[in-house]
Amino acid sequence: MIHIHEKTLRDIEFPTVLKQISELCVTHLGNERALQISPLRTKEELLYALKLTNEYLSSFYNDNHIPNHSFDTITKELKLLKIENTYLEVHSLKKIKSISSTVNEIIIFLNKFEEYYPTLTDFASHIDVTKAIIEKIDTIVDKFGDIKDNASHLLFELRQSINSVKGKINQSFTSALNMYHGLDYLDDIRESVVDNKRVLAVKAMYRRKVKGGIMGGSKTGSIVYIEPETTLQHSRELNNLEYEAQEEIIRILKEVTNYLRPFLPLLENYQTFLIDIDVISAKAKYARSMNGILPEITDDRHIYLRDAYHPLLYLNHLDENKTTYPQTIELNSEGRIIVISGPNAGGKSITLKTVGLLQVMVQSGLLIPVHERSKVCLFDRILSDIGDNQSIENHLSTYSYRLKQMNYFLKKCNKNTLFLIDEFGTGSDPELGGALAETFLEEFYHREAFGIITTHYSNLKMLANELPYMLNANMLFDERSLEPMFKLVIGQAGSSFTFEVAQKNGIPFGLINRAKKKIERSKVRFDETIAKLQKERSKLEKTGASLKLNEKKKSDEADKLEEINLKIQKKLESYQELYDSNQRLIYLGQKVNDIAEKYFENNQKRELMAELFKLVQIENSKRKKVTVKEKKVIKAKEEAVKQEAEKVVEVIREKKKEAKKKAIETPKPKTLLKVGDRVRMEDGRAIGSIDKIEKNKAVVNYGIFTTNVSLEQLELVEAKK
Repeated sequence: MIHIHEKTLRDIEFPTVLKQISELCVTHLGNERALQISPLRTKEELLYALKLTNEYLSSFYNDNHIPNHSFDTITKELKLLKIENTYLEVHSLKKIKSISSTVNEIIIFLNKFEEYYPTLTDFASHIDVTKAIIEKIDTIVDKFGDIKDNASHLLFELRQSINSVKGKINQSFTSALNMYHGLDYLDDIRESVVDNKRVLAVKAMYRRKVKGGIMGGSKTGSIVYIEPETTLQHSRELNNLEYEAQEEIIRILKEVTNYLRPFLPLLENYQTFLIDIDVISAKAKYARSMNGILPEITDDRHIYLRDAYHPLLYLNHLDENKTTYPQTIELNSEGRIIVISGPNAGGKSITLKTVGLLQVMVQSGLLIPVHERSKVCLFDRILSDIGDNQSIENHLSTYSYRLKQMNYFLKKCNKNTLFLIDEFGTGSDPELGGALAETFLEEFYHREAFGIITTHYSNLKMLANELPYMLNANMLFDERSLEPMFKLVIGQAGSSFTFEVAQKNGIPFGLINRAKKKIERSKVRFDETIAKLQKERSKLEKTGASLKLNEKKKSDEADKLEEINLKIQKKLESYQELYDSNQRLIYLGQKVNDIAEKYFENNQKRELMAELFKLVQIENSKRKKVTVKEKKVIKAKEEAVKQEAEKVVEVIREKKKEAKKKAIETPKPKTLLKVGDRVRMEDGRAIGSIDKIEKNKAVVNYGIFTTNVSLEQLELVEAKK
């Protein structure tokens, strides 16, 4: 059974978190319920509550948003339904219809998307979807909130009669108005309204000549307001009809109310369900505001809060556009207790409160702002001693109060307890108080409790260093500026930087030296050693960060080179394909040229066609069948490669042109070419051998084909041996 004391909740400011959550509720009842959130008693209840909130949170990030759950409170209506012979007014029926529609919509939605919201669907499974309530209310109440004329046969007849009498009243009044106006008995305003009735504005001197009921007069007494006699008769009839209509409406409302009475348990469930949904929604909104998640809940005795933020501090800094520093803290069977030391204003207390508040939030079904790899285990009890504990009401000093707290801790502390103590051992003589604090800490340690304490006492730091399952930790300080870095480092005690901080704040150096002489040299050396170790650790961290940065840069460069290498490889493959394709086309061109030359000599059409057909068949046998779409893709690819190749060729040509110009300006001595020499054209790469030289032209054999080229266009590659 989980139990967390009210004082602990106040110490870690849990009520402030609840206030912020309650402000995110959309209903008054939801707001009140949110303020009553407390740590859940069993693990099953807790896991269920966490899943509900987590599923609702997921609805903010997908397309299946949970329908609106806002509703008007029906608490008064539920009380009336429990009392016999009472009836609900029209506005109450509208509220009941609205709450029924809202619940139906949410239940139908959850059943439809059960795969996305299994826990929420299960949470709503006990509520029935029924349209009977909505249909019944719709039969008597229109969309404007009035009772329908056809709500009953009698009401329909009564309202028809009322409309008929109203017509007679208007007609008779108009007739009297015209008659008395003609006789000049009326004032200039002619008529007025008294008690929602039209009346004649009669001049006081003629009041006895106008038949009817006097309804009042003007302040000056010059006008008397009279309802004409004929109109008065119809008004009495109208009053009777309206009274009967009202009686019929009450009868109808009683009938509907009696119809709704059996649905009372369902309506109570409706309101309770919507209040719960309102609170779950507010929890999810709160989690979204600070990037809260559901960490892994483990059965092992293991807490691992990675990149954990203090919720209140994070949200406050977010409003003020300030940076909040996360902390990473781990407690397990190998390190059950952490002793945090270091100077004041370094963040020790905030770190302590962060752990306590996040633990209580999780155990109350709330999501927390930590990294997704975080782990949390559950504690039966969380004990705390944080803040100024001087009790004015009980006339207790800080130390007396703390001793009472320690006595309570000793009674309750066991292996399923998490204790949080700020400034452990303070309030008494440092030597004696420190010794007593050390004894308490040893007792908590031997009981295998988990805990975090903050202290300035050297003996507690030394104890943490000596015991195997207790760890020292410190809040880092910049050794030069002595400014806090708000970073917790596990494994080493922190110096209080007492003399360094004093020196920074302008205390004369002579006084500081005198103070040093007044205390034991061993203590000064101990504190100096810790301070020196902190400085070394800080330097090592900076070096490590620098090495990591360089390693990342090298890794990025290697990735870039790999990417460039892949691109070059792809380009080479594309160019190879283009080269092979062009070589094939050159070969085909040569073949067609040979066939054409043969036809030129023998003029045999049949032989020409046979040769061409044979050539086409051979080429087609090499082709693969592709679809039109694939052809387009291949052509587009080939075209892209060609264009890229042409750009490269164009650059090369430009370079060669420039080289030619330079060659013309400084002409090279021409090599005398002879049959058998291996040559190539000046702007080409293909190498052939000279078969014959005639009239300043050479027949060059390239193996596949021969061609006539001017000797001036050829350059020697290798002379015949």
